[in-house]
Amino acid sequence: MLSYRHAFHAGNHADVLKHFVLTQILQHATQKDKPLWYIDTHAGAGMYALDTGYATQNAEYETGIARLWDAPDLPRPLLDFVQLVKTLNPGTPLRRYPGSPAVADAKLRKEDRVCLFELHPNDSKLLKQRHQTPNRKTMIDSKDGFAGLKALLPPPSRRAVVLIDPPYEEKQDYDRVVEALKDSLTRFATGTYVIWYPQLQRPEPQRMLEKLKKLELKNWLNVSLTVQAPALDGFGMHGSGLFIANPPWTLPDILQETMPLLVKLLGQDKSAGFTLESQMA
Repeated sequence: MLSYRHAFHAGNHADVLKHFVLTQILQHATQKDKPLWYIDTHAGAGMYALDTGYATQNAEYETGIARLWDAPDLPRPLLDFVQLVKTLNPGTPLRRYPGSPAVADAKLRKEDRVCLFELHPNDSKLLKQRHQTPNRKTMIDSKDGFAGLKALLPPPSRRAVVLIDPPYEEKQDYDRVVEALKDSLTRFATGTYVIWYPQLQRPEPQRMLEKLKKLELKNWLNVSLTVQAPALDGFGMHGSGLFIANPPWTLPDILQETMPLLVKLLGQDKSAGFTLESQMA
């Protein structure tokens, strides 16, 4: 199945959580002089218009990034993320939202390498048009990211941040995520792996999370943001989360400070809240 188009959801609460955390991870990783590889298994189109096309149908960004746009007194980590998005909207209101490749591009250095996979033919074409970064080695491949990841590990620099963010169109994706992380840790145990997952009224996300926690990991972090009560009809996403293998040691404290504010800004009813758990050896 290749029906999923992220443009419908660009800039929503899940994007805010995912990309905010990604900026913190990359900011920490680029403090070392050694080159870094950024690998994105499901990169999407790279950049999304919010005032035309798919994003206008549900306007999910209005309960996502728009709520942070002019929010006062943001703590420095959140303010830096909002400023990153604002640099892509110079002198204008909020009209564009960056996908994970553009977020990573804003944080990486010229010596770092970018490897992007996107299987959907239309999004892959858009990604190749929009994401050609001068002075940085960039690979964009129109193939399955789960399979492509295997060929890239371990990277020559022995340093990498990997984002695994499938659409979960098929139930098998949940098992594929677990197997991908398990295999990746065998090939490259010290990489930082960021796995996004939806909160749904289905058992698969929770089962996947439980399996990820049982992998042989000394260091991991799980953070989730619930924005509303589950729908009465059982459909739709009421929140999302990130499971991170080998997170920066600074990340738990940053999230402890910022997640309550994200709940306040992005929560849609009294069921809004967050979870934060970690194991740091």
